[in-house]
Amino acid sequence: MTVKNPLIGRLADLHTLGFGGAPIGNLYRQITDDEARAAVSAAWDAGIRYFDTAPHYGLGLSEKRTGAVLADKPRDEYILSTKVGRLIRPAEEPKEFDDEGFAVPGDMARVRDYSPAGIERSITESLERLGVDRIDIAYIHDPDEFWVEALEGAVPTLNRLRDEGVIGAWGAGMNQAQMLTRFVQETDIDVVMQAGRYTLLEQGGRTDLLPAAAARGVGVVNVGVFNSGILANENPLTQAKYNYEEAPADIVSKAQALADLARAHGTTLPAAAVQFSLRDPAVTNVTLGMRTPEQVARDVELFDAEVPEAFWAEAVSRGLLERDPADYR
Repeated sequence: MTVKNPLIGRLADLHTLGFGGAPIGNLYRQITDDEARAAVSAAWDAGIRYFDTAPHYGLGLSEKRTGAVLADKPRDEYILSTKVGRLIRPAEEPKEFDDEGFAVPGDMARVRDYSPAGIERSITESLERLGVDRIDIAYIHDPDEFWVEALEGAVPTLNRLRDEGVIGAWGAGMNQAQMLTRFVQETDIDVVMQAGRYTLLEQGGRTDLLPAAAARGVGVVNVGVFNSGILANENPLTQAKYNYEEAPADIVSKAQALADLARAHGTTLPAAAVQFSLRDPAVTNVTLGMRTPEQVARDVELFDAEVPEAFWAEAVSRGLLERDPADYR
């Protein structure tokens, strides 16, 4: 697919596996600075050149850890994205620990702000935490209940910052497809980050979002391809989380059927989950969360895996997939 912004075109031309920085922000459990550095360094050594982070991830910790490794890397050799919409401020009522899934102290808090001034402050503060001279892609982060604020505040500000060269491109990142489709259709957005809505288990994002993005030259970074965990292991019951909750019985049954089919064709469920996205021409990049060098190595292996064509054909014939994503080529 041809994209309108050259930076997003470059993203498509790079090794199209991205490093997702939420885990090194202590998502769910604590890791040390050295462990985080090892993960980012392993990603670089493996050829990964797209790194995504956000202030939300560990109350700025992920940005600091990502920037610490990239500080001595050639700036023109990688693409770096972060997000806007959550400012990190001292907590009015400090807690012992953060209560939004990250194992960090609760002395700071997230303040939603999609206003022009808030967007500019967010960019400035992210640059300081990252220790870099520019941000390549700035995503509006989770504006689900802030559509008006995002449209009237964030969008024109990001357009201006892009025109001024402060950022190279802007996008929106969400766990839904409907509002992302509106961004594509109603704004001059460059890229969307779609989480969990276009996977082996569900293809709702293919109905409107991906065709709209392809028609308007908007890039698609597909994330959440494991649907919160249920597709991340050869046996889905190992981690039967779906949309951050316990998976319902019908989802478990479908995931198990896909796992059995993958095994019958000499591959694995996680490999099929990653390759599913890579088969679709509208997908620019697949980004996976990585916490350790071992996870980096595994994700690279999944990215490079070959899933037999017969798997896709049988998945469609058995009703486990609506359509082979390669058919959109």
